[in-house]
Amino acid sequence: MKIKFLRVLALLIVALMVLSACGGEETPTDAPVVEEPSEEAPVEEPEEPAMAEETNIVHYYSGDLGRKDMQAIIDGFNDSQTACIVTDNTTGHEDFKTQILVMLAGENPPDIFSYWAGARVQFVVDAGRLMEISDFWNENDLDNVILPGIQGAKDYSGGVYAVPQNYHFTGFFYNPKVMEAAGITEMPETWDELMVAAETLKENGVYAFALGSKERWPAQFWFDFLVGYTAGHEYRAKLQAGEASFADPEVQHAMELWKELVEKEYFHPDANAYVWTDAADQVANGDAAMHLMGTWTTGYWNDNGLVPGEDYDLLPFPVIDANIPVATYGPVDAWAIPSDAASADCAKELLKWFLTPDMQAKWALGQGALAATTGVDPSIYNVVMAKANDLINSGTMWIPAYDLSTPPPNAEVGLNMFAQFMDDPANYVQWLEEAQEASEAAFAALNQ
Repeated sequence: MKIKFLRVLALLIVALMVLSACGGEETPTDAPVVEEPSEEAPVEEPEEPAMAEETNIVHYYSGDLGRKDMQAIIDGFNDSQTACIVTDNTTGHEDFKTQILVMLAGENPPDIFSYWAGARVQFVVDAGRLMEISDFWNENDLDNVILPGIQGAKDYSGGVYAVPQNYHFTGFFYNPKVMEAAGITEMPETWDELMVAAETLKENGVYAFALGSKERWPAQFWFDFLVGYTAGHEYRAKLQAGEASFADPEVQHAMELWKELVEKEYFHPDANAYVWTDAADQVANGDAAMHLMGTWTTGYWNDNGLVPGEDYDLLPFPVIDANIPVATYGPVDAWAIPSDAASADCAKELLKWFLTPDMQAKWALGQGALAATTGVDPSIYNVVMAKANDLINSGTMWIPAYDLSTPPPNAEVGLNMFAQFMDDPANYVQWLEEAQEASEAAFAALNQ
């Protein structure tokens, strides 16, 4: 059973986590002296003020991924009312992936938590750990609040289990000054044009691509686009579902294209030594021209003082096969409420706060995200974010990224393979064969 699998997974990873004990409240040693009331003048007991309901939130917005913005939004909610008091107990972005499964498998889950919509939410729904909230969705008329294009992020197993907070566009974020210095004034629209640009950059002493794959997930976007743009989006969906093989010719062809880029030294070396912000810095500093990343990189660059449209810009991934519709692969960040949340009513009030136009705009601007709601004026976006918004509105398909469109155990298989590939691209056939064996084992365990 999937519940059993979730518990087993939690038991395996809980040993890696540091457990901390909560101390109790101290009792004052000196109590005030209270005079006995006289029989003639009874003392009325004062009414105790209502206590705010403690509500626990856990999310993955930490460090360079928006911790300060989320804290400001939570503080604003706490100041806006007296019924609920929200405590932020989040952890690091990568640690969150382990922590949340442990918490959900235990007896003390958070009251609300952020999660990536798609297969990860489905995994927890299948384990019976999430609250079905279609009543909340309908009562707040979210059909007319959440953008139509991402409303699918709410639906799992015939119910509503998640509410979108924002979404991201993935493409090449590049340094216009580096491009111009190399004589590249027209941005590539096809794969062949991208190869010409990469060679031109190399001749000018600049790496075409930066990649920080130390945490593995940034490499997935290369896999997404190369498979999706050569074999098609339907084939990619079959691969994510275990209905196609990593060893298929379609995947090998995509990996061969990727290998050629590495072997031609178009990538900044030692990708697995860097995280995504390092790659962003390489582009900002002019060591590389572009990196394939989501719109959250704009939030990072804005915080570092870069000017959108001048210091950085957005280039959609160039077309490889003109018969395949253009797409972007990225996350919808959502909120979910555990099935046994102790403070579910306050969690829902907080969720409504997150969806107000002011909070949506504040979050989008701080995070470098596209707002999930229709009430946000698109004029808030800078010129680069506006370009991403226009691309979505003009028909670019939005598809969940690799690790959000396959169950987490199988996502780990691919993420590990991408890291192996960046260390040793020449042996990609071996990595694909090993990945397929691991993928089959992962789906077999899920289906027990």
